[in-house]
Amino acid sequence: MNEFSVKIIVATHKKYQMPSDQMYIPIHVGADGKKDAEGNDLDFGYIKDNTGDNISNLNPSFCELTGLYWAWKNLDADYIGLVHYRRHFSKKRKVGFENVLTYKELRPYLGSTKIFVPNKRRYYIETLYSHYAHTHYAAHLDETRKIIADKYLSYLNSFDTVINRTYGYMFNMMIMDKHLLNDYCSWLFDILFELQKRISTNDLSAFQGRFYGRVSEIIFNVWLDEKMKSGVLKKNEIKEIPYIHMEKINWWKKGMAFFNAKFFGNRYDGSF
Repeated sequence: MNEFSVKIIVATHKKYQMPSDQMYIPIHVGADGKKDAEGNDLDFGYIKDNTGDNISNLNPSFCELTGLYWAWKNLDADYIGLVHYRRHFSKKRKVGFENVLTYKELRPYLGSTKIFVPNKRRYYIETLYSHYAHTHYAAHLDETRKIIADKYLSYLNSFDTVINRTYGYMFNMMIMDKHLLNDYCSWLFDILFELQKRISTNDLSAFQGRFYGRVSEIIFNVWLDEKMKSGVLKKNEIKEIPYIHMEKINWWKKGMAFFNAKFFGNRYDGSF
């Protein structure tokens, strides 16, 4: 069996327990300009996303995507991936760092599988568009559609298909063949940098201002859909892997926030 190199960055903004497998690389996202109590550069002992070719200063609005950009520009491996310090792939579906996906578990699929994604998230009573419109601002997606129509017209049909689905691969989690990652990131960041020119975060709360990262969750599915329609990717070259949350989610709070957003127009104001 051929040996494929895999590097998966774990995006974090604080010191946190990390997977022990050597394929994981903790990265401090949003490191640019961060200081500790003594005024020194904040240092968790992790690689920082303000090294090399980077967009660390955009982290307040781009979230973990500053980590993805850093990995794209600065890592060399057959497969490159992104996970979150609180959310990991796990074939065992059990919470705990001992259950996080390992290279040994991934290895049999390398080569034949080009992209690994988290299990689909299903919204059931909402489309991706309506859910985003209720909880954030529809204008973000509307303007993104205009950009795709202007710059990547061949993706427009996939955009319209995807936003009307009730499911998607979310969370900005993926492990990708490096050539496909290059294609995806070139496309993604070109769109987001244009979106940044067209829509400002100035009038938004810090939470709502993170929308560039949220838009990317949806248009990742657009990119995938177009690649499959065009024959670049086959369905059997994409593999879903379960994911686990490392911290407890307040489902009551999350459910009530969604109820208030959908029926009373009260958009989300924080994470859960």
